[in-house]
Amino acid sequence: MVNHEIDSNCFGHNIQSALDICPDVNSDNNFQGISVNVNTRNYILAAALGLGMAGAQAAGVTITVSCGTVGQDFEFCKKATDEWSKKTGNTVKHLTIPQSTSDILGLFRQMFAAKSADVDVISVDVVWPGTIKSHLLDLGPYAKGAEKAHFPALVANNTVDGKLLAMPWFTDAGVLYYRKDLLAKYGEKAPTTWDEMTATAKKVMDGERKAGNADMQGYVFQGKAYEGLTCNALEWVASHGGGSIVDASGKVTVNNPQAAKALATAAGWIGTISPTGVLNYGEEDARGVFQKGNSVFMRNWPYAWSLSQGSDSPVKDKVGVVNLPKGGDGKPAATLGGWQLSVVKYSKNPAVAADLVMYLTSPDVQKDRAIKGSYNPTIPALYQDAAVLQANPFFGTLYETFVNAVPRPATATGQKYNEVSAAFWNAAHTVLSGKAKPEEALKSLDAKLGQVRRGANW
Repeated sequence: MVNHEIDSNCFGHNIQSALDICPDVNSDNNFQGISVNVNTRNYILAAALGLGMAGAQAAGVTITVSCGTVGQDFEFCKKATDEWSKKTGNTVKHLTIPQSTSDILGLFRQMFAAKSADVDVISVDVVWPGTIKSHLLDLGPYAKGAEKAHFPALVANNTVDGKLLAMPWFTDAGVLYYRKDLLAKYGEKAPTTWDEMTATAKKVMDGERKAGNADMQGYVFQGKAYEGLTCNALEWVASHGGGSIVDASGKVTVNNPQAAKALATAAGWIGTISPTGVLNYGEEDARGVFQKGNSVFMRNWPYAWSLSQGSDSPVKDKVGVVNLPKGGDGKPAATLGGWQLSVVKYSKNPAVAADLVMYLTSPDVQKDRAIKGSYNPTIPALYQDAAVLQANPFFGTLYETFVNAVPRPATATGQKYNEVSAAFWNAAHTVLSGKAKPEEALKSLDAKLGQVRRGANW
């Protein structure tokens, strides 16, 4: 007689998986192609189907996940978690989170302070692992080498003090969207410099307004005072040769003429080619204007591509994607973005939560998200996949942009990164809104960051 005290881990899986992992499933009747002892078979079947046998209530656990910040994030995450639930017999609940990355981090920190087990799996911005490292589970024992298939730089980013605190989910870099049809109409081409972009945006905008579209804008981007502005402003500064706010050694470098020129260029867009309302735009605000057909250019992340090509999109088949422009003799710069998935250390079901993370970050799920949602995979092999490239032609031409994107100075500034970023985006916002000259704002920022550095000794 087989002992019915089956390992509770069996109940976190569907029938096939449960039979595979239970140590006492080994003998003489065939069930769905697996040779098992009849008593053990019946026990697992009853548990898996919830037929009331002892232990049936343990047939699955509930995992709460936070995912989805912009665009189709939530829908794609729910689709994948539903698939995992069906495969494993577990249940997934979704935690509603804000859209702003700054607000999301604030929410998580409140939960961490309470050591809350209300969420098991969280989406983690690429700059967060070092900041919230003490609250994340080491995924190394659960990954079992799966991380080796991902971009090494992202794995290194997610490894803190020798612990793999997050699995890469999708990577990002800022790109320039433009209206192919309108540039062709006015005899223009995709710009390679910010000056070219400014001139083309104004020419086309003015022409379209005269033709009857009073709502046409030249350029929309993320200008609200939040992390998105840090990403945009870093691209302006870096593409002008102004560095990356803080260098790899931890030295504050942002107060320089190139950075001032970059901010002055951006400030010149407000009220000319960009609406004043852009000072309150996040990703979705900018996408809304562009996708309605009311902007010539847009800076955004790759996720916006599939949405622009939707059957209900007014700009379907009218959109091109290229590198962001450079400043003068500088080089194009795209801020590294992207999200990872982590298990909160306070989870009551860490092994099951980690299994969900491994499924969501797997090649099959990443391929599906790339094809249907234009999310950049973190697995190099998928950039050679014909189906992925057919759905996202620019993935091939901008591959080097994605893998060589400019990182924000999170590593150099450690747990003070969020304070550094907030100071930077506020300084940029004061310049964009006309409240300060670039030189004044950068001088003040330099002093503030110097104080933060001395206090933190990063």
